[in-house]
Amino acid sequence: MEGLRQIFFRLPDTRSKLGKQHPLPAILTVAVAAVLTRAESYAAIAEWGGRLTQAQLKRIRARFDPKTKRYLAPSEPTIRRVLQGADVEALDAAIGAWLLGTAGFEAVAVDGKVLKGAARADGAQVHLLSAFLHGQGATIAQKEIARKTNEIPELRNLLQDVNIAGKVVTADALHTQRETARFLVEDKKADYLFTAVKGNQRKLRDRLTCLPWGDFPPQR
Repeated sequence: MEGLRQIFFRLPDTRSKLGKQHPLPAILTVAVAAVLTRAESYAAIAEWGGRLTQAQLKRIRARFDPKTKRYLAPSEPTIRRVLQGADVEALDAAIGAWLLGTAGFEAVAVDGKVLKGAARADGAQVHLLSAFLHGQGATIAQKEIARKTNEIPELRNLLQDVNIAGKVVTADALHTQRETARFLVEDKKADYLFTAVKGNQRKLRDRLTCLPWGDFPPQR
């Protein structure tokens, strides 16, 4: 977790100086580590942090109380306030960079989902495009799709600052696009595997249908 904590030092601290006691990197390290162990609420994150030993709290540079001579884990209200007021995009980028640097991986999947139960102020559903590691399911980047656009151009925005050189990017038929393929190969120095061609690419589908697939090497 030391590498993650170092990344958090570079994040902007949006809190007021008044009443600020716990270091931001320590709070975020506790939160991320707890979520990685399947904590699913602010209370669960706080409970996880409360079980850390003094040695562990010292290692993440948690708050030190000079009166009791003990390191203190952040409370549930503190964790809640910090996470709700954090720079979400900067935090997401930092965690994604850390995951890329710590996990051995060969492939990244890109997929879009509509968030069940989530809605914008105007009542429209929230649509996210995410990139995650194959085999681990860890999300390394995500982006909300604006109402006036769609996933196709946003894939390039999603992966623009993600280091995927030499890796394989997989996506569904929606992303079987010439510009997307060019972006991945030429700009990102990555490979791609698009699953299928459907009705949205009729001319390409018709050309592929005419190919002698019985002679294609994987068929042998």
